[in-house]
Amino acid sequence: MNTYVPKKQSLIALSVLSAMSMTSLPAFAQEADTQAKAKKQQEDVESIVVTGRNVSYANSAASEEMKKQQTPMTSVLALVDNLPGVLVTEGDPFGSDEWSTSISIRGFQLNLESQQIGMTVDGISNGNSNYGGGTKASRYIDTENLRGVEVSQGTADISSRSNEALGGTMDFTTILPALDEQLTVSTTLAEHNARKFYVRYDTGEIARDTFAWLSLSSQQNDDYMDGSITNKRDHAEGKIISTIGEVDITGYVSYDDAEEYTYQRVYGLAQYAENSQWDGLTEDWSGVPYQDQVFREGWVTERENFFTYLKADFAVGEVDFSTNVYYHENEGAGKWIPYYIADVTDDGAGNPNSELDSSTTALGGASQGLIYFVNRAGETLSPIAGCESSIGFPYGGGGAEIDPGCYEQGAIPVSSNRHTHYDKKRYGINGDFTWHTSISDMDNVLRGGFWYEDYHREEYRDWHKTIDAATGPRYDETPYWIQYDREFPVETLMYYVEDELDTGFAKFRLGAKQFKVDVAKDDQFVPENDLDVSSDSDVLISAGFVAPLPVDGLEVFGGYAENFAAVKDAVLERDDADVSAVEPETADNIDFGLRYSTPGFNASLTYYNIKFENRITFISNEDVDGIDFLESAAGGYVNDGGIESDGIEASIDYKINENFGVYVSYTKNESTYTDEDFNGKTVIGSPEDMAVISFDYAKNDFYAGFSTKYVGERFLDQANTQEVDSYVVSDLYMGKTAYDIGGSIESVELSFTVNNVFDEEYLGSIAPNAGWIGAPRIASFNVRFVM
Repeated sequence: MNTYVPKKQSLIALSVLSAMSMTSLPAFAQEADTQAKAKKQQEDVESIVVTGRNVSYANSAASEEMKKQQTPMTSVLALVDNLPGVLVTEGDPFGSDEWSTSISIRGFQLNLESQQIGMTVDGISNGNSNYGGGTKASRYIDTENLRGVEVSQGTADISSRSNEALGGTMDFTTILPALDEQLTVSTTLAEHNARKFYVRYDTGEIARDTFAWLSLSSQQNDDYMDGSITNKRDHAEGKIISTIGEVDITGYVSYDDAEEYTYQRVYGLAQYAENSQWDGLTEDWSGVPYQDQVFREGWVTERENFFTYLKADFAVGEVDFSTNVYYHENEGAGKWIPYYIADVTDDGAGNPNSELDSSTTALGGASQGLIYFVNRAGETLSPIAGCESSIGFPYGGGGAEIDPGCYEQGAIPVSSNRHTHYDKKRYGINGDFTWHTSISDMDNVLRGGFWYEDYHREEYRDWHKTIDAATGPRYDETPYWIQYDREFPVETLMYYVEDELDTGFAKFRLGAKQFKVDVAKDDQFVPENDLDVSSDSDVLISAGFVAPLPVDGLEVFGGYAENFAAVKDAVLERDDADVSAVEPETADNIDFGLRYSTPGFNASLTYYNIKFENRITFISNEDVDGIDFLESAAGGYVNDGGIESDGIEASIDYKINENFGVYVSYTKNESTYTDEDFNGKTVIGSPEDMAVISFDYAKNDFYAGFSTKYVGERFLDQANTQEVDSYVVSDLYMGKTAYDIGGSIESVELSFTVNNVFDEEYLGSIAPNAGWIGAPRIASFNVRFVM
């Protein structure tokens, strides 16, 4: 992996800082200002390819070749899909639909139902990964600004800033500024009307020991089902590094504005077998509200994210310190089109419905019934007695009340636009120290630190009358009902300490950390619904060792960690949920393995065992019978027993010669439920076998590669009655770079990428009793100028 490290003496400390940020926040070490030590740091970073660093737990990092397998439009999440133990599935070819995005590591899930995998950006917490108000790394970082991704599959670094990291952590890091002034312009074109325009300006040295970059990008792509909608994303990002006296400063800012249309999951293998290329959403407005609830344009999420941080790194004697402050704001809305008006005001029998009057808005309360058709006076109509509906789509159809053919002539259909609004603000501070000392002539490193975050999320839902449900989805901007308005303050404090002793024959570490998490709900309409939940952890122990073996380049490692995931604020959303019965999730992780590293050959083999308790599962309100827009049926989060996982992860990265390399990984995972109802059954969406083989070629200015991933059978349901077929997906890439072509252009790079080369049909992301259709073949072309 070619990793850029500044060579100027005044920036060497920052080079060390950036390199170590791929692993953990407090490991930033101040090095002597010498070219030799800068070179050593660069070599250390370049060794982090797939097999991982020499630490006491399994870890791996995305290589440069894995980045080339994806387009510049693709989500940064997709870059880690070929790493051992990791499965990333996205319903959209470019990852522009977070609704259908899923990540699985060792049986742990990150999807609509669960957030059990930690995620950090430059070592800083991402602020939850859930769909409703969460933000994954793909919304912080433009793919072309990504420096690296490291995955700790189980036992993460003790300093990891996440209270979701039950079964691993992914740390996404951003690039450093270039030392010299330069302008990078990139254009990507792909199928399905996909295109991206990207520009980055590196300032060079704008002040003494101060360098920066700023990037802007805009991209869009149509849905691949019928091309009826267009996903859009505008992104701005920047970074500055500086040395002021003995203090190294890093500043970062990111803004993202996305409009993403979601795909619908298919319910069961029978529906998938009927048509494996259609998710059941329609491209045309029919004028029948029951059918227009699946109008593709109505399934949309709009999100804006603003994130910034400021870091300072310095040394006092033999102790290195690192600290940062950060701020994040997320706002947006998720939208659907219910096929009725909710009757929330008792207007009296035979009177016009006030819900159709734009001058009135009901606050809170509950729906007393549903309005499907009205007369010109706005009075509710009833279907003709004895009429049987002929509507069978979607969700198997409904009764006479939803069928316009069951009403007298002149009946007017009505429907709603339901918007769920999110607004989240969070700020935090991190502080860490590293003290290098010795005990009886043995090197000793003592680390410690804390993370504090104040998080405040507001969520409210309003219902808007569709102006004319017979002709289109446009809605009255004044809502007729604000169903709820609630706020979720969350306060997190994490602190840790760890000691590592190098005895010569092995390095041993022992650490402990603890979380203090307070989660509350403040109902703005009904104070009686307020909740306050303490989600503190016990003291969590972490330990491990790394020891070299007699064979040069071979080492053995082992690690144990007690991991924890706090109760999320989403668990408190439902007023009818019994949160007193929901406990934080916990997991005990054990890693044991071998690593072998020599020039041109790297290999690793890891055995893991995990005991996961108090698994929190979301019971969805969307199912085969349709969407419960009012959330009147049972739906929410419950502890769903436990899981036991064990397996092996293996990888080999072999440079056959100076031009040709091969990478192979294999995962054998057995994740089963331990609860009484489904004891011994395989975890939903968790494959027992995965394998990757990738061939990569580079000579002079030309490069190419071909990668194939096998994903074994998975189950749609806890009872394991519906088994999803295995699948194989292949990616192809090739490119060429031309240098010194004249004028102000330093280089031009042309690249061509084809994902899912053989257009494999498969189910990708899995949710209980349902799954999303996997993305089809997509070809893209990119041209990149550096000036």
